[in-house]
Amino acid sequence: MANHKSAIKKIRSDERKRLRNRYQHKTARTFIRRLTETEDKAEAQVLLKTVHSMIDKLVKKNIIHKNNAAHKKSRLAKFVNRLGAA
Repeated sequence: MANHKSAIKKIRSDERKRLRNRYQHKTARTFIRRLTETEDKAEAQVLLKTVHSMIDKLVKKNIIHKNNAAHKKSRLAKFVNRLGAA
């Protein structure tokens, strides 16, 4: 356990940040799942904009890596584009 007052405060703030990051990441994953389960192209395109925005925010806050975000965004865009062809 930490002995210094500043170390104890750091542990508390790190826990708050961890929970906030976890919440944001989990929310984005839920929206991604919602997007991949939709079959309506119009609805999927609206959701895609929201999901792209969420993913960009995760990158900006260093919750996920930028290449991971690029991979997710590319995969989801391909999915949405394939919806009309089916």
